[in-house]
Amino acid sequence: MILSESVKAPEHLVSARLLYDRPSPADAEEIYSRYASDPDITRFMGFRTHRSLKDTSDFLFTSDAEWKRWPAGPYLVRLRENNLLVGSTGLTFETPYRAMTGYIFARDAWGLGYAGEALRRMGVAAPALGVRRLYALCHTAHERSRRVLEKEGYHCEGILRRYMEFPNVSPGEPADVYCYSLIF
Repeated sequence: MILSESVKAPEHLVSARLLYDRPSPADAEEIYSRYASDPDITRFMGFRTHRSLKDTSDFLFTSDAEWKRWPAGPYLVRLRENNLLVGSTGLTFETPYRAMTGYIFARDAWGLGYAGEALRRMGVAAPALGVRRLYALCHTAHERSRRVLEKEGYHCEGILRRYMEFPNVSPGEPADVYCYSLIF
């Protein structure tokens, strides 16, 4: 059953170690300094490394538009123990029943299992909103992300050839990506 478009995700979610909050303009400086401006962190992302707070403000504007149009959008990820911003995840809707997820984490949050925890939390949130297909895309050179997706039970459907631009890897050139999915 696909839920009506009036169903909305909570703006605040919780998992074992993490808090998930809808981003607000007040978060811009923290997002910029914790992860969005670091070229190593943003290397395999589908957006350019933020060069200024304006880039981060533009992301927040887009985030707000997604939340208004769809049942959910991006979430900022914070540690439950001290409210430290460690990254972002979320649901990007394409249709009422199909959404994409992913994650980005600050360097000091790498290797601590937060990406897997965030993927699991989005995997719980998505079907409650009527999503029947949740998927994630991963650059073919990004082995660590592949391992996280597989560990969390996402099924590798194959490689989409020359599918997506990674502006921090090869600007203007679409790259191959692995497509992983959960079906509900």
